[in-house]
Amino acid sequence: MTFLPDELPGAARAEIARVEQLGSAHDAVHAGVRVRWRRFGDPRMSRGAPPLVLLHGGHGSWMHWLRNVEALSADRVLWLPDMPGFHDSDVPRAVAAGEAALDPLLEALGGTLDALIGAGTPIDLGGFSFGGLTAAKFAAARGAVRKLALLGSGGHGTQRRMAVELINWRAAPDRAAEVAALRHNLAALMLHDPAAIDALAFAIHDISCHGTRFRSKEVSQAGGLQRALATHAGPQLLVWGEFDVTADPRPLVAQLTDVHSQRSGAVVDGAGHWVQYERADEINRLLVDFLA
Repeated sequence: MTFLPDELPGAARAEIARVEQLGSAHDAVHAGVRVRWRRFGDPRMSRGAPPLVLLHGGHGSWMHWLRNVEALSADRVLWLPDMPGFHDSDVPRAVAAGEAALDPLLEALGGTLDALIGAGTPIDLGGFSFGGLTAAKFAAARGAVRKLALLGSGGHGTQRRMAVELINWRAAPDRAAEVAALRHNLAALMLHDPAAIDALAFAIHDISCHGTRFRSKEVSQAGGLQRALATHAGPQLLVWGEFDVTADPRPLVAQLTDVHSQRSGAVVDGAGHWVQYERADEINRLLVDFLA
């Protein structure tokens, strides 16, 4: 199922392979849905810290966290899934549209995680974009979440700032047009600084888009983030990039952090939506400090 086209630059392919080889792959099945999880870090170094689970965004995969793996697994166990319907995992059963479309994904995600680490095992949990909304709902459904960190989360229901239309890359007549469309979408949605759209960013985006079979856009647009966050009493960190086009970050962070005593927020200067890639060092420090 993994898509790794031969024409991707060798350095990008090598970096993906290098990071992947730092961990191990684990397939677990729940209700007939197989989910691929990748584990990084040495349990002997965790010093009692709970496992950290990070969920990728829509049209994504575990590789949305590629530039964060080493820093975040240095002294704890890190679990990264390809969520059901993405990359190396099976597609969950179809249900109604809207928020309900997330239910079978959450069921498969929770069932397979519990099979790997034990039901009720406390975790720290993070999510990016669509994975932010998913993480908030996952925390509400599963429980046993100590700290919750969301980056560029979807589902907030406030105004987006899209200035450039996305291109349907699936309708491209050939590979050259497809590549151009994917690069256009990286600039329009994911990354602010043109210099950040490097070979590795494109490779991750290209591979992940080709592995996506779950329609996340409708789920994110259906909202529900605030309701899900309200069910989690523990510490929460909400982060957006300054130029994230999926939200107006500063008023949104102010609005969300004003209503919860355990909730903190940050806006990362100079970053777009895929903030943990574009400002990896800053996000790594922020998450390590928050999760300590």
